[in-house]
Amino acid sequence: MQLLAGYFGVASLGFVPMALSTSPGAEVQRPLATFVIGGLATSTLLTLLVLPTLYSLFRRPRAQEGEGC
Repeated sequence: MQLLAGYFGVASLGFVPMALSTSPGAEVQRPLATFVIGGLATSTLLTLLVLPTLYSLFRRPRAQEGEGC
């Protein structure tokens, strides 16, 4: 989990200067950087929170040995 959260932190920090840029050409870079940062945040939250929650809700308990198939 720490690797995934660390990846989000490093990758999003790289896009922050693009997202805050006001130099010529920033009108193209800013929306791209915002979109990438939002996508990284969303995928990180889905992976760390939503998927484990869904797994715990829908998993089937393992059958005990000697209970048949």
